Amino acid sequence: MKKKPLLALFATAALGVLGVVLPVTMSQAAAACVTGYSGSQVYTGGMTASYNSHNWTAKWWTQGEAPSTGGSGVWQDNGSCDGGSTGGGGTSCSYPAWVAGQYYAAGAIVRYTNGQYYQATHENPGYDPIISTWFWSPYTCGGSGGGNTGGGGNTGGFVVSEAQFNQMFPNRNGFYSYAGLTDAMKKYPAFATTGSDTVKKQEAAAFLANVSHETGGLVYIDETNQANWPHYCDTSQPYGCPAGQSAYHGRGPIQLSWNFNYYAAGNALGVDLLNNPGLVGTNSSISWQTGLWYWMTGTGAAGTTAHNAMVNGQGFGTTIRAINSIECNGGNPGQVQSRINLYTQIAGVLGVSTGGNLSC
Repeated sequence: MKKKPLLALFATAALGVLGVVLPVTMSQAAAACVTGYSGSQVYTGGMTASYNSHNWTAKWWTQGEAPSTGGSGVWQDNGSCDGGSTGGGGTSCSYPAWVAGQYYAAGAIVRYTNGQYYQATHENPGYDPIISTWFWSPYTCGGSGGGNTGGGGNTGGFVVSEAQFNQMFPNRNGFYSYAGLTDAMKKYPAFATTGSDTVKKQEAAAFLANVSHETGGLVYIDETNQANWPHYCDTSQPYGCPAGQSAYHGRGPIQLSWNFNYYAAGNALGVDLLNNPGLVGTNSSISWQTGLWYWMTGTGAAGTTAHNAMVNGQGFGTTIRAINSIECNGGNPGQVQSRINLYTQIAGVLGVSTGGNLSC
């Protein structure tokens, strides 16, 4: 994946100003629980959530870290509360109301004024979900008790079993673990959970086929052509290349490359990848997260994300165009056919049809 993102991320917009929040004392009656915590929701400084019958306030940007007094220290415990969920958002959607002009990172979920829920497919400064459909997609709540799993509410786990995963990648590098992938999926709960069972399996197959092509069957972590490594530093960016000019070479399942992509992915995932790009090659979950980040938010020359292409029936060929459009329109038919062959094989393991529009 070698393309510049269409949008510049405004990381500073995600940093709220932490106000003084007084915890509830034992002598006071327990407050009512605020909206339940969601692992897929982005929280900025001052935002609140209930978890394990306590209200919490985020001190700074966070996503995917359940409220506690440990961890990174991002959460402040405001004391016990009544009527809240024990984690995961309760038995129905419990996401905050959309606010015009408020920054939303990719993956953020909001409740619009019409009572429906929407998930940000691209970071944006508070665009209207009904009008700015390129930035927002409809979001469907999951079932009861287990929280919100996103579009379709698949509470049964990943549509690809670990045995099938191992069958697909018999020679894979142990770094690309099944556990790492399923952990990374918590960041993007709409992945392979949206639509019918056929669509869910087709999306999973399409993603795994593309990452297989990018990594030689989940074998290579780092880009093999080291001669290219120093050339992935765009010094025109205001943040530069603090980790060194050769530090932003292709890594991980989607071969994340260029300093601006490490910067954008890190901001979206809540990890400082600009200063620590090596995490994409040493932490399995973070590595898979970068692959899912681009799958769910990157459009390339396709004009749509790979996720939306599969969910909306545009076909596997559109995912190729979103990931590496230079192969399309006769640019490199051999590479396109390689991706199609892998998709066909993986879909076969899952027992699902490939659908149409396979080429680009």
